Amino acid sequence: MTTAAHDLLRPTLVGDLVHLSPMLAGDHDALYEVAKDPLIWEQHPSWDRYKPEVFRALFDSGLASGGALVVRDAATGEVIGSTRFYDHQAQARSVAIGYTFLARRCWGGSFNHEMKRLLLAHASRYCDRVWFHIGSQNIRSRTAITRVGGVLSHEVAADPAFGHKDMAYYYIDVAPLRAA
Repeated sequence: MTTAAHDLLRPTLVGDLVHLSPMLAGDHDALYEVAKDPLIWEQHPSWDRYKPEVFRALFDSGLASGGALVVRDAATGEVIGSTRFYDHQAQARSVAIGYTFLARRCWGGSFNHEMKRLLLAHASRYCDRVWFHIGSQNIRSRTAITRVGGVLSHEVAADPAFGHKDMAYYYIDVAPLRAA
Protein backbone atom coordinates (compact mmCIF):
# COMPACT_ATOMS: atom_id res chain seq x y z
CA MET A 1 0.00 0.00 0.00
CA THR A 2 1.41 3.39 -0.98
CA THR A 3 1.76 6.15 1.59
CA ALA A 4 -1.06 8.13 -0.08
CA ALA A 5 -3.36 5.09 -0.06
CA HIS A 6 -2.53 4.41 3.59
CA ASP A 7 -3.23 8.04 4.49
CA LEU A 8 -6.55 7.93 2.61
CA LEU A 9 -7.75 4.64 4.06
CA ARG A 10 -6.66 4.98 7.70
CA PRO A 11 -7.47 8.47 8.97
CA THR A 12 -8.45 9.67 12.38
CA LEU A 13 -11.32 12.14 11.92
CA VAL A 14 -12.76 14.27 14.71
CA GLY A 15 -16.10 16.05 14.72
CA ASP A 16 -18.46 17.47 17.31
CA LEU A 17 -20.61 14.31 17.42
CA VAL A 18 -18.36 11.52 16.16
CA HIS A 19 -14.74 10.45 16.21
CA LEU A 20 -13.53 7.97 13.60
CA SER A 21 -10.33 5.97 13.92
CA PRO A 22 -8.78 2.92 12.25
CA MET A 23 -10.37 -0.36 13.34
CA LEU A 24 -8.21 -2.64 15.48
CA ALA A 25 -8.61 -6.33 16.31
CA GLY A 26 -9.56 -5.40 19.88
CA ASP A 27 -12.61 -3.45 18.66
CA HIS A 28 -14.59 -6.59 17.80
CA ASP A 29 -16.59 -7.01 21.00
CA ALA A 30 -17.62 -3.34 21.29
CA LEU A 31 -18.67 -3.28 17.63
CA TYR A 32 -20.61 -6.51 17.96
CA GLU A 33 -22.54 -5.02 20.89
CA VAL A 34 -23.90 -2.49 18.37
CA ALA A 35 -24.18 -4.86 15.39
CA LYS A 36 -26.13 -7.58 17.21
CA ASP A 37 -29.34 -5.53 16.85
CA PRO A 38 -31.28 -7.23 14.00
CA LEU A 39 -33.15 -4.01 13.19
CA ILE A 40 -29.91 -2.40 11.99
CA TRP A 41 -29.74 -4.97 9.20
CA GLU A 42 -33.43 -5.44 8.32
CA GLN A 43 -33.21 -3.56 4.99
CA HIS A 44 -29.64 -4.60 4.22
CA PRO A 45 -28.94 -7.23 1.53
CA SER A 46 -26.92 -9.12 4.17
CA TRP A 47 -29.73 -9.02 6.72
CA ASP A 48 -28.15 -11.62 9.02
CA ARG A 49 -25.07 -9.64 10.06
CA TYR A 50 -26.44 -9.56 13.62
CA LYS A 51 -25.44 -13.24 13.94
CA PRO A 52 -22.05 -13.66 15.64
CA GLU A 53 -20.47 -15.77 12.89
CA VAL A 54 -21.72 -13.50 10.09
CA PHE A 55 -20.57 -10.37 11.91
CA ARG A 56 -17.17 -12.00 12.54
CA ALA A 57 -16.71 -12.39 8.75
CA LEU A 58 -17.68 -8.73 8.20
CA PHE A 59 -15.32 -7.58 10.96
CA ASP A 60 -12.42 -9.71 9.68
CA SER A 61 -12.91 -8.45 6.12
CA GLY A 62 -12.88 -4.90 7.48
CA LEU A 63 -9.56 -5.48 9.23
CA ALA A 64 -8.12 -7.12 6.11
CA SER A 65 -9.28 -4.23 3.91
CA GLY A 66 -7.10 -1.72 5.72
CA GLY A 67 -9.85 0.89 5.43
CA ALA A 68 -12.28 0.02 8.22
CA LEU A 69 -12.98 2.69 10.80
CA VAL A 70 -14.60 2.58 14.23
CA VAL A 71 -17.13 5.32 14.95
CA ARG A 72 -17.34 6.62 18.51
CA ASP A 73 -19.70 9.06 20.17
CA ALA A 74 -17.58 12.18 20.68
CA ALA A 75 -19.27 13.00 23.99
CA THR A 76 -18.90 9.59 25.64
CA GLY A 77 -16.25 7.68 23.68
CA GLU A 78 -18.75 4.83 23.28
CA VAL A 79 -18.45 2.73 20.11
CA ILE A 80 -21.56 3.46 18.03
CA GLY A 81 -20.71 1.86 14.69
CA SER A 82 -18.32 1.41 11.83
CA THR A 83 -17.68 2.50 8.26
CA ARG A 84 -15.07 1.72 5.65
CA PHE A 85 -13.08 3.22 2.79
CA TYR A 86 -12.65 0.58 0.07
CA ASP A 87 -12.18 0.08 -3.66
CA HIS A 88 -9.63 2.88 -3.97
CA GLN A 89 -8.87 3.46 -7.65
CA ALA A 90 -5.83 5.73 -7.74
CA GLN A 91 -5.88 6.18 -11.54
CA ALA A 92 -9.59 7.10 -11.53
CA ARG A 93 -9.11 9.22 -8.39
CA SER A 94 -12.04 7.48 -6.70
CA VAL A 95 -12.82 5.57 -3.55
CA ALA A 96 -15.93 3.97 -2.09
CA ILE A 97 -17.39 4.47 1.37
CA GLY A 98 -19.63 1.78 2.79
CA TYR A 99 -20.13 -1.14 5.12
CA THR A 100 -21.54 1.53 7.41
CA PHE A 101 -23.74 0.87 10.40
CA LEU A 102 -24.70 2.95 13.40
CA ALA A 103 -26.49 2.19 16.65
CA ARG A 104 -30.21 2.90 16.28
CA ARG A 105 -30.05 5.70 18.85
CA CYS A 106 -27.84 7.53 16.33
CA TRP A 107 -30.25 7.24 13.41
CA GLY A 108 -32.12 10.20 12.07
CA GLY A 109 -29.51 12.45 10.60
CA SER A 110 -27.02 14.28 12.78
CA PHE A 111 -24.52 11.48 13.50
CA ASN A 112 -24.57 10.05 9.98
CA HIS A 113 -24.50 13.49 8.39
CA GLU A 114 -21.42 14.56 10.35
CA MET A 115 -19.70 11.23 9.73
CA LYS A 116 -20.27 11.50 5.96
CA ARG A 117 -19.15 15.16 5.97
CA LEU A 118 -15.88 14.17 7.68
CA LEU A 119 -15.32 11.20 5.36
CA LEU A 120 -16.05 13.21 2.21
CA ALA A 121 -13.83 16.12 3.26
CA HIS A 122 -11.01 13.67 3.96
CA ALA A 123 -11.52 11.80 0.67
CA SER A 124 -11.45 15.08 -1.25
CA ARG A 125 -7.75 15.39 -0.43
CA TYR A 126 -7.04 12.24 -2.49
CA CYS A 127 -9.96 11.70 -4.85
CA ASP A 128 -12.40 13.43 -7.19
CA ARG A 129 -15.32 11.02 -6.75
CA VAL A 130 -16.66 8.91 -3.89
CA TRP A 131 -18.91 5.92 -4.60
CA PHE A 132 -21.56 4.38 -2.36
CA HIS A 133 -22.85 0.87 -3.14
CA ILE A 134 -26.22 0.38 -1.45
CA GLY A 135 -28.60 -2.56 -1.51
CA SER A 136 -31.50 -1.64 -3.81
CA GLN A 137 -34.07 -2.42 -1.12
CA ASN A 138 -32.27 -0.43 1.59
CA ILE A 139 -34.53 2.63 1.49
CA ARG A 140 -33.14 4.01 4.75
CA SER A 141 -29.56 4.15 3.41
CA ARG A 142 -30.63 5.31 -0.05
CA THR A 143 -32.56 8.20 1.50
CA ALA A 144 -29.65 9.08 3.80
CA ILE A 145 -27.12 9.24 0.96
CA THR A 146 -29.30 11.55 -1.10
CA ARG A 147 -29.58 13.86 1.93
CA VAL A 148 -25.80 14.35 1.86
CA GLY A 149 -25.68 14.94 -1.90
CA GLY A 150 -25.48 11.43 -3.35
CA VAL A 151 -26.52 11.09 -7.00
CA LEU A 152 -27.87 7.78 -8.33
CA SER A 153 -25.61 6.57 -11.14
CA HIS A 154 -27.13 3.17 -11.91
CA GLU A 155 -28.52 -0.05 -10.46
CA VAL A 156 -27.22 -3.57 -10.98
CA ALA A 157 -29.47 -6.60 -10.57
CA ALA A 158 -27.73 -9.62 -9.06
CA ASP A 159 -24.43 -7.69 -8.91
CA PRO A 160 -21.55 -10.20 -8.94
CA ALA A 161 -19.33 -7.66 -7.13
CA PHE A 162 -21.65 -7.88 -4.11
CA GLY A 163 -22.58 -11.54 -3.85
CA HIS A 164 -25.26 -11.32 -6.54
CA LYS A 165 -27.35 -8.87 -4.51
CA ASP A 166 -29.32 -6.08 -6.22
CA MET A 167 -27.32 -2.88 -5.76
CA ALA A 168 -27.73 0.85 -6.35
CA TYR A 169 -24.61 2.87 -7.16
CA TYR A 170 -24.47 6.47 -5.94
CA TYR A 171 -21.64 8.97 -6.21
CA ILE A 172 -20.61 12.35 -4.86
CA ASP A 173 -18.03 14.43 -6.70
CA VAL A 174 -15.73 15.77 -4.01
CA ALA A 175 -13.24 17.70 -6.14
CA PRO A 176 -15.26 20.90 -5.51
CA LEU A 177 -14.67 20.42 -1.76
CA ARG A 178 -10.95 21.02 -2.33
CA ALA A 179 -11.73 24.42 -3.85
CA ALA A 180 -13.91 25.48 -0.90
